[in-house]
Amino acid sequence: MPRRSPADASATNGEENRKLPAVGSVRRAQQITTYGVGGLMAIADQSYIIRGLDSWDVPKEPTLHDVRLEPRLNVDGFHRPPATRVANGYGVHVRRFPKTYSCSKCNALGEFADLAKSWTDNRCTRCEVPLAPSRFMMACEDGHLDEFPYWDWIHADPENLRAPSNCSRRTAVLALTTDGRTASLRSIVITCSCGLHASMEGAFGRLALRTLKIPCRGYRPWIRGDRATQCTKVPQTLQRGSSAAWFPELRSALSIPPWHTELMGQVQVRRRHLVGKSAERIEDFAQDEGWLDPGRYTAEQVLRTVRALELATAVEPDDEDQETFAFEASSTLRQEEYEQLRKTTEDLPENEHFVCEPPSDDADPIPGIDEVMQVKRLREVRALTGFTRIRPSQGSKADRARIAALSSSPETRWLPAIDVVGEGVFLTLDPHRLEAWEAEVNGTSGRVTRLRAAHEAVLAWRGWEDPSSPLTARFVLLHTLAHALINEWSLDCGYPAASLRERLYVNDHMAGVLLYTATSDSAGSLGGIVAQGERSRLERSLAQALDRAAWCSSDPLCMEADSNGADGLNLAACHTCILLPETSCELNNTFLDRAHLVGTPDGSFPGYFPQPGAGG
Repeated sequence: MPRRSPADASATNGEENRKLPAVGSVRRAQQITTYGVGGLMAIADQSYIIRGLDSWDVPKEPTLHDVRLEPRLNVDGFHRPPATRVANGYGVHVRRFPKTYSCSKCNALGEFADLAKSWTDNRCTRCEVPLAPSRFMMACEDGHLDEFPYWDWIHADPENLRAPSNCSRRTAVLALTTDGRTASLRSIVITCSCGLHASMEGAFGRLALRTLKIPCRGYRPWIRGDRATQCTKVPQTLQRGSSAAWFPELRSALSIPPWHTELMGQVQVRRRHLVGKSAERIEDFAQDEGWLDPGRYTAEQVLRTVRALELATAVEPDDEDQETFAFEASSTLRQEEYEQLRKTTEDLPENEHFVCEPPSDDADPIPGIDEVMQVKRLREVRALTGFTRIRPSQGSKADRARIAALSSSPETRWLPAIDVVGEGVFLTLDPHRLEAWEAEVNGTSGRVTRLRAAHEAVLAWRGWEDPSSPLTARFVLLHTLAHALINEWSLDCGYPAASLRERLYVNDHMAGVLLYTATSDSAGSLGGIVAQGERSRLERSLAQALDRAAWCSSDPLCMEADSNGADGLNLAACHTCILLPETSCELNNTFLDRAHLVGTPDGSFPGYFPQPGAGG
């Protein structure tokens, strides 16, 4: 539950000592994906920024663990975002941002403290009209965020074409007016008491602020006690509600055996007595704890669990100097999950977080599909590691360097995270069919080459030392198949598409996808997704999905387009046919092409599934 920060009351005659009132509430998942640290949150007619981890009221010891994820992120554990509804001052603190407000009646433009009646009453002191937060703010690619420099925008004169003014920021009185005749920025005019004025036209130009010699001050308003620092990045104007104002950096892992069992949980709590010890010492300790009592665990199980924990904790943290492509479909974490998802896991008490079984029906194999597994129980831990502004990170060293910190202290050894309990369906492609199709596709020029060239152009523009693209036809195929099935299942079993999520497993030795529930609330573990894993139902829904993918209401433009989407990283994919809500896709709706599924109408590019309805 967001609460107003004492920093907002610093100039209100000691009112900072009052109990902080709650200003709103959000779900825990939103504090990781939407309203995380450094993100903006609009509540009623006011705007706030989520404060850093320094201000969070959490226990000293981490309350959430993931044995595989912690060493890779170099942390000791995770904390779930506070979700208390008790009026005790606990919760995630927020700070008013932007501080610049305006009055719609008297047109006054200035700091909230100067215009409002009090720090808890946002009515204008002169007009009794509610004040509105500034629509505009200033940000840079290093994550810094600042008020829009209205005074500088009016008075900046790089070519010395206007007469110099004796006006100063401290004494100036600004006003914001709009004629309301158009929605363009030209109709928004900022006027200064010295007589100068300027419209907001051109404010969103990439170099607009630099041209006027307005620098980035390196300000981080989400960090407690932060001060302006020198920053050489080009500042840009953003709308307060712009999606470019906050891109979360998320890392996740599934809780799979042997790293997540009931015994592993007990071993992890007592890890200092077990890790690095001899087999005899471990057995003696297990005996003293009662783990070896009849009907519980064997000495071999305990030893195997301790060694698994040692192996997991020995993993080196992610190399900050290594350039890695944004998706993690080929990472070591995914390889471990891929192998586990292909195994049958019995529904036993020790497997409290993961149950995976093959379908019970004996339907014929589905053409193009190899293995199908029903994941009846799964748990995913998602951690927020940082965020970027202006554009999302793509994994280059330059991109990693600009990921904004969540805390002012480098000694913070925890990250905010949530664990999602749900269900899903895992499927792999027929390796023989896939190999033959890849040989055929790689022998043709066109679609894969175009996507790879577009991606390499983006990587080069974003500063990659080696901008060669790892994109393959296999990856585009699996990614597009995941989108097609999620859209179909959303229609077939009533789940909103935003409540489903994809998890890709792709490299030279993997070709699989896990489709699962992405939330554990109203659209969580209801059994509807697992039911889609029965071969007879999967065959039918796949045929229907391919039939929909074969034709789009935007065709022939969609299918024949040379490029689609942001940076031209899609081909035959648009909002009418294959795109998903952003929260459901690992890659922000990029690297998609329906032709990889069903081919092109003229036959110049073969689809993996020979024709719509293959297998139906």
